[in-house]
Amino acid sequence: MLQKNLRLSLLCRVICVVLGLFLVFSPAAVANQRIVLADSQWDSQSILNAVARFIIENGFDGYEINFSTASSTLNMQSMVIGDVDVEIEFWPDNAANFPYYVAQGELISLGVVVTGGVQGIYVPRYMIYGCPERGIEPTTPTLRHVSDLTRYAHVFADPEDPSVGRFHAPIPAWAFASEIIDNKFRHYGLDSHFNFFRVGSEAVLFASLLYSYNLGEPWVGYLYAPSWIVGRLDLVMLEDEPFDPELFRQGATAFPSQDLLNISSRFFHEKAPDLIDFFSNFTTTAYAVSEALAHLEETGASHAEVAIWFMRTHDNKLDEWLTPEQARRVREALARS
Repeated sequence: MLQKNLRLSLLCRVICVVLGLFLVFSPAAVANQRIVLADSQWDSQSILNAVARFIIENGFDGYEINFSTASSTLNMQSMVIGDVDVEIEFWPDNAANFPYYVAQGELISLGVVVTGGVQGIYVPRYMIYGCPERGIEPTTPTLRHVSDLTRYAHVFADPEDPSVGRFHAPIPAWAFASEIIDNKFRHYGLDSHFNFFRVGSEAVLFASLLYSYNLGEPWVGYLYAPSWIVGRLDLVMLEDEPFDPELFRQGATAFPSQDLLNISSRFFHEKAPDLIDFFSNFTTTAYAVSEALAHLEETGASHAEVAIWFMRTHDNKLDEWLTPEQARRVREALARS
């Protein structure tokens, strides 16, 4: 009886070892390669991130997508050391060190994802020109240039301190834009006329504008496009001095129009070589992105849901981004969603 129990015990151990080896070496047990995308906290990037995640996890084998939620500047630094792999919709002129890192081979441009990104200081059009349909008279009729704001600070009175105006600043995650706008304030002397009012998220920033716009009230602040708020509302970007790369950092000129990029860490090409072609081909139009942003705002859908809508709406783009087999797999996954 003792020998029988020993034999059974030995057999159980052998079976456990064999099963363990099977689990270790079976394809199902091999951990997926973790790819980290930068999430720098604006909606258009979040939608494109969700598109990329769906495509990679359904059109390719062996990858899991995670996100690094931080400012674009911090995500860029993380990319240099390899903790972040890719940033989609990167604004190159908002990162002063980007050309240096590219020259050193630390960061790699994978191509343009959206052309013609713009940013600056905006007000509702009715403030300058009025809106007879809504019974709104112009309150800043000669406001054209950023420097003109000093004459109209009282119109934008800060509810918490009516002696100065309220300027809606970039959110903290947009560190470079905040630096430029802060320098612009000092350059044009706006800092003695306005409070630099900062909220914590893009959603709150846009909501503040939408609230004022619906009431026909004054609002001034930093915005960028493509964004749903700029696409939906009738706004005016104030004039500034022509862009000059030497004076720009001092806040003395306009932001440049930018081609928005997909960029990667130098380590990414070895880590996921079969994803390079996808990210290099992953391009769309500002109009298509604006449509997606409008859909996001109108429906209240999540970024992941808008991504699925976007891919169904622009199904032909899958053939531009992917191989026929990869596109087939993604379409099958979309049909199941």
